[in-house]
Amino acid sequence: MIIQKGEVDTLKPEELNGATLAYIGDAVLEIMVRCKVIESGFTNAGKLNELAREFVKATEQSKVIDKIIDLLEEDEMTFFKRGKNAKVNHPKSATAVEYSRATGLEALFAYLYMKGKTERLEYLFET
Repeated sequence: MIIQKGEVDTLKPEELNGATLAYIGDAVLEIMVRCKVIESGFTNAGKLNELAREFVKATEQSKVIDKIIDLLEEDEMTFFKRGKNAKVNHPKSATAVEYSRATGLEALFAYLYMKGKTERLEYLFET
């Protein structure tokens, strides 16, 4: 559907800390969200950005975890926790808990992307 990338050879998720994984996962989520909002039929960039912002906010990403947490496999939970436990400064737009959960989601998505698990990535994104 959105990302047709195989395993990234030069970077190994096992070797990256949670904040670095979240940095990659943020980009993965951004691409997936942008593709999703384009499916809405809008073509105006301003409207598309407005729609996308609703999905990429830490508060919304934190809510996503509630929907998928019970679906996570052991390896996925490991990477979610690695991101969730990363030492990062949270913005005023989210609580520390919301931001850490969002960081965990991003780390999880980085892991799935880097391992080439695109079907799993898309399944969790659509859930």
